[in-house]
Amino acid sequence: MASENNKRIAKNTLFLYFRQILVMAVSLYTVRVVLEALGEEDYGIYNAVGGFVAMFNILSGALSVAIGRFITYEMGQPDVTVFRLQRIFSSSLLIQIAMGLIICLLLGTFGVWFVENKMVIPPARLDTTLYVLLFSTLSFFINLLSIPYNALIIAHEQMKAFAYISIVEVVLKLVVAYLLIVAPMDKLWLYALSMVVVSLIVRFVYALYCKRHFTECHFVWGFDKRLLSRMFAFSGWAFLGNGSFVLKEHGVNLLLNIFCGPAVNAARGITSQVTGAVTLFVSNFMQAVNPQITKFYSSGNLQEMHRLIFKSSRFSFYLMLILGIPLMKGIDFALGLWLVSVPDHTALFIQLLMVFCLMDSLVQPLMTGLLAEGNIRVYEIALVVLNVGNVVLSYAALKCGYAPESVYVVSIVTEVGIIAARVWLSGKAYHLPVRRYCTEVLGNALLVATVAGVFAWWIHLPIVHALGRFVTLVVLTLVFTSLTVYALGMTRNERIFFQTAVKKRLNI
Repeated sequence: MASENNKRIAKNTLFLYFRQILVMAVSLYTVRVVLEALGEEDYGIYNAVGGFVAMFNILSGALSVAIGRFITYEMGQPDVTVFRLQRIFSSSLLIQIAMGLIICLLLGTFGVWFVENKMVIPPARLDTTLYVLLFSTLSFFINLLSIPYNALIIAHEQMKAFAYISIVEVVLKLVVAYLLIVAPMDKLWLYALSMVVVSLIVRFVYALYCKRHFTECHFVWGFDKRLLSRMFAFSGWAFLGNGSFVLKEHGVNLLLNIFCGPAVNAARGITSQVTGAVTLFVSNFMQAVNPQITKFYSSGNLQEMHRLIFKSSRFSFYLMLILGIPLMKGIDFALGLWLVSVPDHTALFIQLLMVFCLMDSLVQPLMTGLLAEGNIRVYEIALVVLNVGNVVLSYAALKCGYAPESVYVVSIVTEVGIIAARVWLSGKAYHLPVRRYCTEVLGNALLVATVAGVFAWWIHLPIVHALGRFVTLVVLTLVFTSLTVYALGMTRNERIFFQTAVKKRLNI
C-alpha cells in the first residue's frame, strides 16, 4: 500500500515538475519582455492594481479551501457515491458564481474609488489604470470558476492534466509577449486585456477535461443544505485566516506603493515572479502529496498520515534549500543577465523572501493535516493576530523611514510564530508527535540549512570573468547543498533507496 502510494506521488510529482519547468521557462522570458515593453512605472501599476484585486480573495479564498478539502475528504470515504460528489461539485460551483458576482460589484464601486483617491498613480495613466482594474476583475472572476474543476483534478490525483493544459497556457502567454512587442496600442491596456483572454481559454480547457474524465463533473440543481452548513462552518474560520493572509501580502504591496511609489512595486513584482517560480517546485511536490494526507485522515490511518507529514516536511524544505541557496548566492548577476533594467531593491527583496519561503515550506504539510481534520478555529485566530501584526509592524517600519526591505524582515519574524502555532496545534488536532517532529524535522532542517548556508556565505572565487565566476559559484553551492542534504538530511534507509533508484536509472 505504502509503496503504491509512493509511486503515485512520484509519478504525479514528475508530471507537475514537467509542468513547472515549462511554465518557468516561459515566465522568465515573458517577464523580461513585459517589463521592457511596459517600463518600470506601468509594470508597477499593473502589480499594484492586481494586488488590490487579489485582496478580495478574503471573500472567496476560504470557500475555495473548503471546496478542495470536502471533495478530497469525501473521495477518501469508503461509502462515497457519484451522486454525492456531484452534489458537492454543483454546490461549490454555484457558491463560487454567487461570490464572484458580489466581488465584481464591490470592485466596480469601492475599487474605482480606492484607485482614484488612495493609490499613487500618475495622472496621465489614471484612465488606463481603471481599465486594468476592470480587466483584472474579469480575470479574477474567471479564475474563481476554475476552482471546483481544479479541486476535482487534485482529488483524483490526475496531475498530468495540469502538465498538458500548461502547454496551452504557455503558448498563449508567448503570443501575448509577441503582441506587446509588435502592437502599436497602449501596452498596459493590451497586457491586462490579454490576461483576461488567457484566463478564459485556460478555464474552458480545464472544464472540458473534467467533463470528459470525471463522472462527478455533472451539474445538478439544488443545494445540499447539510453540506452547505458544514462548508460554511469550516470556511467561516478559514475566512479569517485567508483574509489576514491576503491583507498581509497585498496590504504590504499597497503600503510600499503609498510610501515608496510604483517603482518599488515593480521590484516586488519581479521578486514574486522569481521566488514564485522556485516555490512552485515545492508546491508541485506538495500538490502530489496533499490528497494522500487528507485521504489517510479520512480513512482513520493516522500512522501513515504522520509518516507522510514527517517525510514531506523534510523533503519539501530540502528541495527549496537546494534551489534557494544557489539563487541567493548568484542573484545579482542572474538579474543583470535576465533583465534589461533591474529595479532597485530587487536582489535583496529576493534573498529575504527566499528565507521566508524556506521557513514556510517546512510546515506546509502540517497545514494540510489541520485542514483534513477540519477544526481550524484556534489556528485561524492565531494566523489573524500574526498577519495583522505583520501589516501593522510593516506600516510602522515604513512610517519611521526604514528601507523597503524592512517589510520582508517583519514577515520572517512573524513566520516563526506561525510555525510554532502549526506544530503545537497539529499535536492537538491529529496527535502529531510534536517532540519527535521538532527533533527529526525542525532540528534536522536547521542543521542542514546552517551547514549549507555557511559554505555559501564563505565561498569566494578569484575568477575575473563574471559569467565564469557566476556559473562556478552556482554549481559549487548546488553540489555542496545537495551533498549536505544527502549526508545530514536523509536517513540511512532514504540514502539506500536513493542509491538504488540512481543505479537502476543508470543501469548499473
